[in-house]
Amino acid sequence: MPRRCAFLVVLVTGLCLAVSPVRAQFSQREYQQRRAALLAQLPEGVVVALGAQEPAQDYLAFYQAPWFNYLTGFLEPNASLVMVKSAQGASATLFVQPRDPAREVWTGSRLGVQAVQQRTGLPGRDVRDFVTVLDSLASTTQPFFVVGDFPGNDLGSEDGVLTADQQLLLALRKRHPGIVVKVANRAVDMLRGSKSAGELAMIRKAVSLTVMAQREAMLALEPGMNEFEIQALIDYTFRRNGAERPSFSSIVGAGPNATTLHYNASDRFIDRNDIVVMDIGASYKGYSADVTRSVPARGVYSAEQRQIYQIVRNAQAAAERQAKLGAAAHLMSDSATVVLASGLASVGLIESPEATYDCDASDQAAKCPQYTLYYMHGLGHGIGLEVHDPDQYYFTRKIAPGSAFTIEPGIYVRADVLDVLPDTPANHALAAKLRPRVQKYRNLGVRIEDDYVATPNGVEWISRAPREIDEIEALMKLPYSGPAKRNAAIVDSYRNPVP
Repeated sequence: MPRRCAFLVVLVTGLCLAVSPVRAQFSQREYQQRRAALLAQLPEGVVVALGAQEPAQDYLAFYQAPWFNYLTGFLEPNASLVMVKSAQGASATLFVQPRDPAREVWTGSRLGVQAVQQRTGLPGRDVRDFVTVLDSLASTTQPFFVVGDFPGNDLGSEDGVLTADQQLLLALRKRHPGIVVKVANRAVDMLRGSKSAGELAMIRKAVSLTVMAQREAMLALEPGMNEFEIQALIDYTFRRNGAERPSFSSIVGAGPNATTLHYNASDRFIDRNDIVVMDIGASYKGYSADVTRSVPARGVYSAEQRQIYQIVRNAQAAAERQAKLGAAAHLMSDSATVVLASGLASVGLIESPEATYDCDASDQAAKCPQYTLYYMHGLGHGIGLEVHDPDQYYFTRKIAPGSAFTIEPGIYVRADVLDVLPDTPANHALAAKLRPRVQKYRNLGVRIEDDYVATPNGVEWISRAPREIDEIEALMKLPYSGPAKRNAAIVDSYRNPVP
């Protein structure tokens, strides 16, 4: 998913105009505590955190790497953080781009080396010295712990396609063959998985804007509109009320497009018999929301749409009942899956809740649950600086204060779903049996996704957009006279950083 934007680029009469970088979201003390927590998890040595690189084309928006944002709050490109931990204590230096007024005509103002310490509490140094400092530190026997763009926690090799961060470390190891380098991304992910009170406040803001956009879209939607009209309204609602951008490409999929999980073409005219899946999320000061509603284009669910929708809603409710402090996180998914499988069996889309099909034509002993033909993704994920953010239950398996996550069951009846079955006699018989039911429910996709935060008081549902069938139908019956006016109170609050 996209990353946090450090500056906005607007195209005006052919000129690229840049806005100055946004201030860090939190106090210097909170970032200092995060860095100290990271160092506490690691042995003595050199810790290097790498920020995102500036796009080659300066008219493209820049998004700071979430791990770097988390540790520093510094939102300019090409920056790096170096910390050295020893028995005597720890030191930290932030390497940044120097001021360059000629360049800043195109990119916007930079803090520069001199202003970094006042803004971040970290001593600054010219980024052009970064590699020299790494070489100096590498000449010692200290191990390196690196945080950056290392897919699969892999430092990479010359044999594969390398990220810029992998290339940097590969070159360092070539110059210093004896150094020990380990990826420390997991350590940062574990810290990011437990959100502070300030982070939860940011997530709540992002979610409130997303709920506002969901309601606006439900009111405006009618047959004959194009998906892009609803997508544009959603994104407009985000921006005019203080969000800096969508936290991912807004998904508005009608009819058959509702069965594609990450559909984003948004160019189909909406038929009155369609369900429209709207999977959207605002980004507020870098923090993401993720809320999905599946609504009837004509404002009233058909009998088939109502059946599938209620199965999905029942599955979500079953998961919600398991979302408790101290509970095992897998219970949410286990409970939702039982309800989905039972519901699919009740409408004849699968033979029974426990029924399977042949997964592999070459190995007919391999079996897969039939419900996965219509439900092929996980129940949910963490939310935070990324829309798919780490949550602490990824590591502890338990829900605890500081968790922020989604619950999003779904059912997707693709018209060609039976074509994915491997070519075996048993699957041929299964396809013949299920085909009439697939024909009845074809092109019907439903996903219901909500956001939750855990505090010492319990787990709270925070994305309170209409989601029950009668609530959605009642809202869609109301007259619509155009987008709501900007909420000045929300926009004004956007200007004030969290203390």
